[in-house]
Amino acid sequence: MNPPQGYLDGRIVPVSEMAISVTDAGFTLGTTVTEQMRTFAGNIFELEKHLQRLERSLKIVGIEPRESLSDLAEIAQNLVQRNHLLFDAQDDLGLTLFVTPGTLPRFNDGKRGSPCVGMHTFPLPFHLWNTHYHQGQSLSVTEIEQVSPQCWPAELKCRSRMHYYLADQSADRTEPGSRALLLDSNHRVIEASTANIILYKKNQGILTPPVESALPGISLLYVQNLAQHLGIDWKHCPIVPEDVAQADEVFLSSTPFCLLPVTSLNRQPIQDGKPGPLFQQLATAWSECVGVDFIQQAGRFADRSNGEAQ
Repeated sequence: MNPPQGYLDGRIVPVSEMAISVTDAGFTLGTTVTEQMRTFAGNIFELEKHLQRLERSLKIVGIEPRESLSDLAEIAQNLVQRNHLLFDAQDDLGLTLFVTPGTLPRFNDGKRGSPCVGMHTFPLPFHLWNTHYHQGQSLSVTEIEQVSPQCWPAELKCRSRMHYYLADQSADRTEPGSRALLLDSNHRVIEASTANIILYKKNQGILTPPVESALPGISLLYVQNLAQHLGIDWKHCPIVPEDVAQADEVFLSSTPFCLLPVTSLNRQPIQDGKPGPLFQQLATAWSECVGVDFIQQAGRFADRSNGEAQ
């Protein structure tokens, strides 16, 4: 059986052979701009919007890869088309795209290296989310704060995520299986680790943190469009943990899992501690738009061996 293929610095190579130098800034400094995508029925979800966000991130960091956005789109689609054939036709893939500044000058006779561009696919780890669709995800506030916008702007999508790692470890110690809810220095809710947070209050509609304070999630924008079509009000405003605890429903949005219900905060149930009707309504609307019931799909492929074709 042919191995999954990836893209690295102008070449299509087996994913198992992809490697960047230990002198690359992406490895040495963690200076990596990235986008995480997924497919539905073998088609990349919101590819253009992901690439537009990548372009903004590259400008912030000052990286100018030789590949244009149209080049990257073509490479991504070709990789997905090729690698999707290795799996069940009803299965789907994750797609990671990353760009680094290349070799650091101190390792290259004082010269700046050429940017390194890589792309690879992988079978989506449905087992990580399957039970949460039905039972809900728990969140815990930890001592780890969100990175200040004085360090880098919230709109920068990068791999410098030590704070996520430490926060999730702390959350898991507080409640096994819990995810971290990240606050800023003013005790305002910003996001969960690797996911945007969405609140629903019957008398106000949907509430999310201010646009300038959190990463502009592609899936968050998708949920906003779904809510608009469903006639549900949407408002960006400051949120504190008490708002989360008292909401009628809480969700997380992120491209790999789409939408997850949150059913507890700091070991306390939110409402009755079960996924609510708006979650079901939004999940159904999303599934209808992409032509894949992502909750049913997760249940079907949750037990497949990671990386093996069905």
